[in-house]
Amino acid sequence: MASAVIRPVRELWLYRGFITGTVKREFQSKYLNSLLGVAWTVIQPLAMIIVYTLIFSQIMQAKLPGVENTFGYSIYLCSGILTWGLFAEITGRAQNLFLENANLLKKLSFPWFCLPVTVVLSGCLNFLIIFALFALFLIFTGNFPGWIVLAIIPVLLLQLLFSISLGLVLGILNVFFRDVGQLFAVVLQFWFWLTPIVYPLSILPEQLQQLIHLNPLTGLMGAYQGLFVSAQVPDWSSLMPITALALLLLWASVRLYSKHAAEIVDEL
Repeated sequence: MASAVIRPVRELWLYRGFITGTVKREFQSKYLNSLLGVAWTVIQPLAMIIVYTLIFSQIMQAKLPGVENTFGYSIYLCSGILTWGLFAEITGRAQNLFLENANLLKKLSFPWFCLPVTVVLSGCLNFLIIFALFALFLIFTGNFPGWIVLAIIPVLLLQLLFSISLGLVLGILNVFFRDVGQLFAVVLQFWFWLTPIVYPLSILPEQLQQLIHLNPLTGLMGAYQGLFVSAQVPDWSSLMPITALALLLLWASVRLYSKHAAEIVDEL
């Protein structure tokens, strides 16, 4: 059991140059031939935060039930959308992971799990830049939750595990059934609106609330939103379903790849 964990960690360390180099190239290529370059990583999320704040807190004067803070709804919305963006980015990239890296898988010999690690690290790099701006916004408006913000670390790690595990299962299936990628793009649109990001769960009818609670991302988003809106420690018990599902998906992805590795390379 211990060797099953130690061996992949050792191999990741041996291939750390490949992983960091890939992440760096992806980040640089994203803004290649752009006049402002890396500045767009700041401009785009900053514009989003400003727009949401101006429209919902100042123009529409939207309020969260039970929250008197002028910026309450803007913080609620931004915390949900920023973290949803990370989920969508990782799952979206992972579902095409094997197709986009077909040449590497065919020509080079390296641990295949280096590829999902690069996807996670790239997503985290983008998210950290956006989150830093969001944190500055919270500090500027006097809504920073303080040291309790460290509770975001286990929540974020859980989200990363769930996102990449789901993405890998989809990525393996997408090699054999190319409709999987197209179908998931549609599912993702419905999934967004079935997750309490734009609306608080409390405004829905009770029966619909019970349905929304079946969504594994409901507890995750609630943890983020409670942390930033009300400075509340997440309800860890509400995260147990998504934890179990993430571990199940991780096991399924490793099992699927191990069983069909040769077929995947042939199909590519």
